[in-house]
Amino acid sequence: MGSHDEILKSLQAWAGQFYGGDATVSQLVRLSGGASQETWSVDVTHDGAAEELILRRVPGGVATTRNSEALGLATEAKLLEGAAGSVPAPRVVQVFDPGSEVGEAFLMNRIPGQTIARKILRDDEFQTARSRLTAQCGQALAAIHAIPLDTLPDLPDSGGLDQLEKYETIYRSFDLPRPVFELAMAWLKSNTPAPVPKVLVHGDYRIGNLIVDADGLAAVLDWELAHLGDPREDIAWLCVNSWRFGYAGNRVGGFGQLPDLLAAYHSAGGQEFTTREIDWWEILGSLKWGIMCMIMYESFRSGADPSVERAAIGRRVSETEIDLLNLLEQKA
Repeated sequence: MGSHDEILKSLQAWAGQFYGGDATVSQLVRLSGGASQETWSVDVTHDGAAEELILRRVPGGVATTRNSEALGLATEAKLLEGAAGSVPAPRVVQVFDPGSEVGEAFLMNRIPGQTIARKILRDDEFQTARSRLTAQCGQALAAIHAIPLDTLPDLPDSGGLDQLEKYETIYRSFDLPRPVFELAMAWLKSNTPAPVPKVLVHGDYRIGNLIVDADGLAAVLDWELAHLGDPREDIAWLCVNSWRFGYAGNRVGGFGQLPDLLAAYHSAGGQEFTTREIDWWEILGSLKWGIMCMIMYESFRSGADPSVERAAIGRRVSETEIDLLNLLEQKA
């Protein structure tokens, strides 16, 4: 079930039933990116036309118990279906059960565009896109947060203090005290913001999970960390300095300014927030990413995943400490 030929054979069998006996599957290619799931591009030709698709699949096709809060693929597919029509997102074509020949997976249409930050933030072909992205990201977030809760599948419920407690527990398990992290946790506990009504939170809304074409935002990807929570979490996560990729002066993803994002968000129906209301969540986001980097390093050090990627991400802990000091200094 895990080899290229096995997946191709399984998809061919599915295509024959879904599109008809003349359907042909080709161009099955494993794509880079996606740390927790397999991503494949594939073409299906039927009725004289080619349909370009993406297969999102659990590793090996069979889900195993993971130390992760990522949603199952069937739930992620339901979220995409619920977002259709209001949020730029891929269209789900088929959801495969865990016991199917393809394995636990779903197919969606392939949307042209770019997800690599270096290209989006620097290349001339995205100059127009960069001028539109801030407003488009605000509008898309407002649409995500407006999806009625009673239409959603079962999702985790996670607020800011829940996440702080979770990540503090992980951090202390390493027994590697870091004074900046201690300072950040103490500040967050002493300055907890007043709650606001819960919404659907995307959970990983940032460059890398957004497809951008020459006209701007084309699609929002990777809904696997979605949950019920505070809308300010998504807004702030897009602002975390690690996702600005060197363009620190542009607080929104390295391409825009926060007042413009908040104005677009509110104009599109989102709640009205001030830039100061985002600060607490940005500090929490920087702390979370710092502890995630510690997890990556520990995975490399212990030999659980000795890849260069884990080591490279692990060394970024110090970058988040600088980010936290800059953020906390503004609060002094």
